[in-house]
Amino acid sequence: MNDPYAPPPSEDSPAARADTRDEALPPAWRWPAHALACWATCWAVWRAFGPDWPAAVVSIGLGLIFAGLYHQPWRRAIVAGGFPLALLVSGAPLPGWVWLIPLAILLVAYPRRGWSDAPLFPTPHDALKALPTVLTLREQAHVLDAGCGLGDGLVALRRAYPAVQLHGIEYSPFLWLLARLRCRWATVSRGDLWAQSWREMDLVYLFQRPESMPRALDKALAEMPAGRWLVSLDFPLPGQTAHAQLETGTRHRLHVYRIEDLTPESAREVR
Repeated sequence: MNDPYAPPPSEDSPAARADTRDEALPPAWRWPAHALACWATCWAVWRAFGPDWPAAVVSIGLGLIFAGLYHQPWRRAIVAGGFPLALLVSGAPLPGWVWLIPLAILLVAYPRRGWSDAPLFPTPHDALKALPTVLTLREQAHVLDAGCGLGDGLVALRRAYPAVQLHGIEYSPFLWLLARLRCRWATVSRGDLWAQSWREMDLVYLFQRPESMPRALDKALAEMPAGRWLVSLDFPLPGQTAHAQLETGTRHRLHVYRIEDLTPESAREVR
């Protein structure tokens, strides 16, 4: 997925091509597996030719080369900084089991099953403030943030629609717990956003990966009746005409869809 504070990429942009390459890999080798493989390679080189400072320099340079393969600045920083940080910490008098602590935190916060969904990118709190100008919801309408992370999308939805009933779903147990504690005024469930029914929702809000949008389209068509809405930050539904596209005052764009306007992919192919 692209840096959320950059404009949505075109289909020919380096970011879009990077997302396509990542999606083409088996789930076990998508990000963050890339970073782990890069760090392991750096460590293997350091151990094989050292350990001493020339080997460390070579390994750090190798990490910089790996980092240069990524378009997103945050991924470059993670890949480039992983080995030097580990090398620095390894000089401290720490028992070996200490390394299991950050690994356990990573696995709890970002389970492997969720690697194919969007990484943790928060929705800016004012990104949805223009939504009520094109989409009116009744009081106590049911609104879902599908993949709510830490709850920033729920905060933005509450600012836009203070009178609705807000729901969130998050697969990561760590993020789910933090979102639940942070957003006590919302119903936050732990589970798979693709398994939970959207049938009772008046509006579903998404901030996912571009590759997730065909799946979101199919799910909305299968489960949401006419008169309901799907809203996506940054990434449009493939082959669909939006009811509205809104600038958010940030570098994001909001895509607003009425369910009755959506067309199944099979119908588009017939045309």
